[in-house]
Amino acid sequence: MIKHLYPLAFIFVSMVTVSTAQNFSATELSINRHVDGTLLTPDGIEQPPLVIFIAGSGPTDRNGNQALMKNNMLKKLAESLSERGIATFRYDKRVVKQLRTRNLDKNIRFDDFVTDAKSVINHFKSTYSNLIVAGHSQGSLVGLLALDAGANGFISLAGAANSIDQIILEQISKSAPFFTADTKRVLDLLKSGQTTTDFPPALSSIFNLDLQPFMSNWMQYNPKDLIKKLEIPVLIINGTKDLQVAITEAQQLKEAKEEAQLEIIENMNHLLFEINGDDLVNSKSYNDNSYVVMPQVIEIITAFITKEKSTTKK
Repeated sequence: MIKHLYPLAFIFVSMVTVSTAQNFSATELSINRHVDGTLLTPDGIEQPPLVIFIAGSGPTDRNGNQALMKNNMLKKLAESLSERGIATFRYDKRVVKQLRTRNLDKNIRFDDFVTDAKSVINHFKSTYSNLIVAGHSQGSLVGLLALDAGANGFISLAGAANSIDQIILEQISKSAPFFTADTKRVLDLLKSGQTTTDFPPALSSIFNLDLQPFMSNWMQYNPKDLIKKLEIPVLIINGTKDLQVAITEAQQLKEAKEEAQLEIIENMNHLLFEINGDDLVNSKSYNDNSYVVMPQVIEIITAFITKEKSTTKK
């Protein structure tokens, strides 16, 4: 069950504005006790559209980084869009703050991420008439589930089309087929709401007992079922060198939502970077801050948002 949002009285905003050399200003915001983020506002534009970015899996911060993964992907994407007259808000996942304060919630659920995304949408929707939710990887599903809070458009960046149990089973079947039967058995138990310690030790990174309730909650949702119900414009972006989410996932999302705009970008990886080398080069890019978000991505997103802004005004 999705937890109740915090009442408006508990939402507070820290108005600390940092001047930048770019054509936008940065404001640090605290939406509630779980959500801290950065709002970029383009200079000289009275009513810009706003993109809310939702990060992918793991303890990912507002810039797209983790402890051993520094690439600033989300920060680069947000700044590039704000340079083009689009306001952006990106925020730390709640687990980031918990790790920093050494107060990790072992009872965290996937629905908690949805609650956080909804609180962000609710905070901004009265201020911005054109609000776009953009979810990256796991954040794509979080965004889909949060859209009923109110948004004018949705962007899936390297988002999956299938539920997480289907994805795990497919990956195990390909990489370690001898564990397929055990994987299916455990996934079926988790989907029914049960937990288990009966699984091969080699699968402990996936089926750690502490993670099972989170996984059980996560696998209840199917992105294809959710996206087909949307009545707002949808943009789906994926790359041919994505090591984590195959382009077939993006194509399946498109099949579920025929009206959606699908963009498959050649040589783009999971982080929206251009990769001209092999899988090793691709993997190393996750911890390399020298890469830039592909200009084609910026152009496609800008065109999508600008078009929806024009439509909203009519």
